[in-house]
Amino acid sequence: MSLSTQPRDPRRDDITQPRLGALGLLRFAWRQLTSMRTALFLLLLLAVAALPGSIFPQRSIDAVRTADWIARHETAGPILDTLGLFEVYASPWFAAIYLLLLVSLVGCVLPRSRVHWKAMRSQPPRAPRRLERLAAHESVTVEGAPGEVLEDVRAALRSARFRTHSHDDSTVSAEKGYLKETGNLFFHLALIGVILGMAAGHLLGWKGDVILPVGETFANTAGRYDTISPGPLVDTADFQPFTMKLTRFDAEFETDVKGRGQFGSPRDFTAYVDFTKEPGAKPEKKVIRVNGPLETGGGTAFLLGNGYAPRITVKNAQGKVTYSELTPFLAQDNNYNSVGAVKVAGAGPAGKQLGFAGLFLPTAVLDEQGPRSVFPDALEPALALSAFEGTLFPGGRPQSVYSLDTAEMTQLENEAGTDLLRIWLTPGQTFTLPGGQGSITFDGVERFAGISIRNDPGKEVTLLSSLVALLGLILSLTIRRRRVFVRVASADDEGRTVVSIGGLAKDDDEGMGEQLEDVLTRLKERRT
Repeated sequence: MSLSTQPRDPRRDDITQPRLGALGLLRFAWRQLTSMRTALFLLLLLAVAALPGSIFPQRSIDAVRTADWIARHETAGPILDTLGLFEVYASPWFAAIYLLLLVSLVGCVLPRSRVHWKAMRSQPPRAPRRLERLAAHESVTVEGAPGEVLEDVRAALRSARFRTHSHDDSTVSAEKGYLKETGNLFFHLALIGVILGMAAGHLLGWKGDVILPVGETFANTAGRYDTISPGPLVDTADFQPFTMKLTRFDAEFETDVKGRGQFGSPRDFTAYVDFTKEPGAKPEKKVIRVNGPLETGGGTAFLLGNGYAPRITVKNAQGKVTYSELTPFLAQDNNYNSVGAVKVAGAGPAGKQLGFAGLFLPTAVLDEQGPRSVFPDALEPALALSAFEGTLFPGGRPQSVYSLDTAEMTQLENEAGTDLLRIWLTPGQTFTLPGGQGSITFDGVERFAGISIRNDPGKEVTLLSSLVALLGLILSLTIRRRRVFVRVASADDEGRTVVSIGGLAKDDDEGMGEQLEDVLTRLKERRT
């Protein structure tokens, strides 16, 4: 058995396949990038990419917590850090996503805006010959000549906010609802504005937090902040040199057990500051409230928190002061049971470092439940501390000012060596540490205000864009795009006219029939 083959057609050798080429490939990539499908995908991808910022601690917000998380997860921590999951919003891959989204939206919205502008200026299309083929249609007979009826039809359509045009003497074409597409474009243009505003805030903005005890002065320099997060394009040397001194802090708590609020619940917090706008200027009396920030000209100062800062003095065995500061303690509950730490470098013998950790209690009691505060105001303040010696900063890792890393420290025992050392101090009391470690004194207590100063040059753009986006969304969801066609013809009865009307909607529109009935009702009212 032999196999036979068809003879080769020599003309097939002349067929050449089309080639895309470099320019064609770029055009194809641009069309794919600027399609609405790609824009929606990138918007979803941006939302997914932001999730790690809510799951993992961010270095720009809390460097101490981030370092602690990485240290506790020895395997996963360094890998996630390399991927930028602890600095999500400043990572290159996150920036690439929102830059691609920005380009996609611009390339998608601007051509659509041009097409929409031309469509708004164009005339409605001609009426089809057979209006009864449209999904919604009606036909009525009214009194009057066709020309007169056609004029009333135009007036009825205009009163219903239709834009009308007649292509001949027997038809009227009308349409309305272009604001639906306008709102859709506004919404997408506003998304571009939001992205630009967020980018401006990230690149040119900054924020810093400071704990300011009563009586102390804050100068707006980068080194004075407890935590600061400047944008990539921000030069901290250009900060406006204002100062503010916290002269008084008022805290009001509910004291009436029969009052409107729970006993001990906060009612109001007010910080009084002497604000100096620039060196040599006269100080101004200013007030910062929870919902009343202070505009400094170089940022907005918000009152975010408050607490107590006991003044603690530590002396070595020779009586030399090695530590004497207002030390903030962080409130843990509504009664301001507050935790804190005192870190004294080189205070102990043989160069050892001392650390104290424990509680500050504004209204202290010591009962079977242990040391605790029963009211948030400083009525009977006390300190309950434990003492440690060793290395305060193992490995040089950053740590919170409110906590003590005891990984390389040993807790001190009492003089007899029978139990761990417990220190209880009230204002004015001094406790002598065992083993020639010196002494610790609780001198008094002041309140502190937690102030956050933020400068966001893109917030106005972001706010305006958000409002425009909301307006555009409302327009696109509430307005219907509709076209109505009317044809008039003389009826068999003399002096009467047959009016045929049909309607089209761009999307599913159950109200199209009601719209036609409304136009016919307006027409009949004009003919009576």
